[in-house]
Amino acid sequence: MTERLPRWALYAFIVALPLHNLLMAELWDVGVRGAALDVVSAWKEVLLAAALAAVIWRRRGLPFKAHAADWLALAYAAFVILYALIPQDWLGGEASARGVLYGLRHDLTPVACYFLGRGLALTARDRRVVRALILVAAAVVAAWGLVDIYSVSLQTWRDSGVPGWFREQLGLEYRGLSYLPENWVYNPGDERPLRRLVSTLLSPLATAYLLLVGILVAATWRRGSRWLPVVTALLAIGLLFTYSRTTIVALALGLLTLGYALRSWWPVAAAAVFVAAAFFFVRAYPDIAPESRFTASELRIQRAGGAEEPTTGGPLDPNESSFESHLDALEEGVETVVEHPYGFGVGNAGVTAKRTGGEIKAGESTYTELGVELGLLGMLAFIGWNIALVRILLRREPWLAAALVAVLALAVQTDVIGVHWLAFVLWTLAGERV
Repeated sequence: MTERLPRWALYAFIVALPLHNLLMAELWDVGVRGAALDVVSAWKEVLLAAALAAVIWRRRGLPFKAHAADWLALAYAAFVILYALIPQDWLGGEASARGVLYGLRHDLTPVACYFLGRGLALTARDRRVVRALILVAAAVVAAWGLVDIYSVSLQTWRDSGVPGWFREQLGLEYRGLSYLPENWVYNPGDERPLRRLVSTLLSPLATAYLLLVGILVAATWRRGSRWLPVVTALLAIGLLFTYSRTTIVALALGLLTLGYALRSWWPVAAAAVFVAAAFFFVRAYPDIAPESRFTASELRIQRAGGAEEPTTGGPLDPNESSFESHLDALEEGVETVVEHPYGFGVGNAGVTAKRTGGEIKAGESTYTELGVELGLLGMLAFIGWNIALVRILLRREPWLAAALVAVLALAVQTDVIGVHWLAFVLWTLAGERV
């Protein structure tokens, strides 16, 4: 049992995490709420803890080979634990005890997954199974997402358990779309928002990141499979309909990394073709995307927000409001880290602070969030650890190195370790191949 559990835990993370948010929202809708739903939603952490405990029991200790990646992973974990133990008022932080616990879980998940991976002993067949499961999961997510945006109305989602799951259970209050996440639609500045592909992850960004990894797996799949072009096209179309322009750029970067690792030009050509296709898709999106309607109350909120910060520029304009908001958040986060380089303590950044009622010292960017929580040195430990992983993976698992490079690029503008599928799957696989 202790030998099989870690491997089966990895398989479960790959196929079940894409369904997690949707299933939790459905449970909330049928009345499983509060502490009961918290217990159910913790299945992934419980499984991770059990699998890691099985690895430690079997190996009589933490899997550790004393190379740079291992040491840097431990150094980063030490910063997290230290900044969780230091009293908040010593650092100027305001996180509650609950916020510190949530922050610990958030910050330590990739390290725990990494050491779970270090204890796995996957065969060549197991690795093929892992890649196949990623492709299947990504294909199902893309296919359902495309069906959803064209056949399931936004009102159906407004009336579902999704708003309650986010607002009541997670404490994330989204006002502009009847408590659905506002990024479910792209608002071109009128009364007809355009749907984005959110699929079972209930997020266009998390969906885009899964599809990005799936495309890189497909890019290195053995040639001759007749179904491969169809699956790759499905994933690419799904990614485009998430309307995540930064993920499109990150995928191109991942393909360039793949070309470097393989010493081949075809991934570079693929990156160029995909970026060109994405350029025309983004320009044509207002004409082909499914339209929806704001409710009267939503429209009042949208107009009030537009009066304060009007929508300007097209989807490819650097001055477009979405681009500007991300850049402003990044700039503010960098300034906070520079002005307060010793950090505020765990629980003072991003979604953790938002959920627990604390002041958000920095948001969106993984690096600035870690910088304001763990200080400049803690942030650098995380960056150094992942650079060490990339250097090793470039030689041992090119597609995984490419995926990690793409995700680390996305981390500039978003909290990638807060995306469960990435944290649990990508860092476990990275640990296994180091």
